[in-house]
Amino acid sequence: MNQQLQTCPVCSGPLHVSEYRCPDCRVSITGDFRPSLDRLGRLPPEDREFVVKFIRSRGSIREMEKLLGVSYTTVRGMLDRVIERLGYEAKSKEAESQRRIDVLQRLDQGEITAAQAVSMLRGEMSNGREDENPADA
Repeated sequence: MNQQLQTCPVCSGPLHVSEYRCPDCRVSITGDFRPSLDRLGRLPPEDREFVVKFIRSRGSIREMEKLLGVSYTTVRGMLDRVIERLGYEAKSKEAESQRRIDVLQRLDQGEITAAQAVSMLRGEMSNGREDENPADA
């Protein structure tokens, strides 16, 4: 895939295209062509790759955990970073509702104990993988 540089490798300022050239007939067109990249196009390459993988996993954070080999909390952090870089607030009521649904689904599937689910819903645990003795909860 042809990846166009978006920032200056020296000062990190935005780069503008100044010339288009046809390799067949060698016609050149010069000017100051500012790319009108959409929000996704302005993301760093690693965030765009994350978005592609997230879409391929149908938005499943659990699938992303497996695919990337990282924890639930790490995937959520990566997702929040992309959301913020796109210009949105990452911590929303919808995100909190989805987090609660995810905890309950994990409980239903036997991935976590009831005590772990309660702790996670109270905000004491982030992903249910911490060493916790259910008898202590």
